[in-house]
Amino acid sequence: MKILPKHQDIKAVFLDKDGTLVEDVPYNVDIRQVRFAEGAIEGMTLLQDAGFRLFVISNQSGIALNYFSESDFRPMRQYICDSLDSFGIRLSGFYYCPHHPSGSRAEYATVCPCRKPAPGMLLRAAEEHSIDLHNSWMIGDILHDVEAGNRAGCRTVLLDVGGETEWLPGAFRTPDYAVTSLSEAVRKIIAAPGQVPVPAPCNLVKKAGVLAATAGRLAL
Repeated sequence: MKILPKHQDIKAVFLDKDGTLVEDVPYNVDIRQVRFAEGAIEGMTLLQDAGFRLFVISNQSGIALNYFSESDFRPMRQYICDSLDSFGIRLSGFYYCPHHPSGSRAEYATVCPCRKPAPGMLLRAAEEHSIDLHNSWMIGDILHDVEAGNRAGCRTVLLDVGGETEWLPGAFRTPDYAVTSLSEAVRKIIAAPGQVPVPAPCNLVKKAGVLAATAGRLAL
């Protein structure tokens, strides 16, 4: 296990993929149907310029449900990375969870620590990139994204654009901000009050060593 220093100064913004970074087309692996959400390119550029590392954190249960394979998903992942790179936006990581407890493919049909609302993908990113989770943010369009971010120790923004339909309550399901556009989310993050110091030791980050073996895939 990698031993992290007690205090990190690397901050990140973790973005959900479908319904947040790109328009939501359920179980899509056709790059011809990919459309970046309004304000996504401008917002990510502003976050990058403000010193945030950028990550995509995505549940991809279509793999477990046998709608498509991991091999089918790789061109999609690469297309998003390449498209962002063409705008000068560098993703530090693209993590995805292929699992679902009701999956029809046995190797993926499991309750895992990486499927949001579990925080495994964020914890793994923190371990592998020495990210200060307490000075980082999670943006997503459903409360599972908010819960994953809060459980990891991040601050969170709910992009309230119709993705959430159940609104189930929970201890970790209250975002710091709820907004109606990605542009507004970025403005909230950049204008947020001073960053929170990391507790020592940061037990959440240490847990990442246990999660790493089963946490979501890293694309970069």
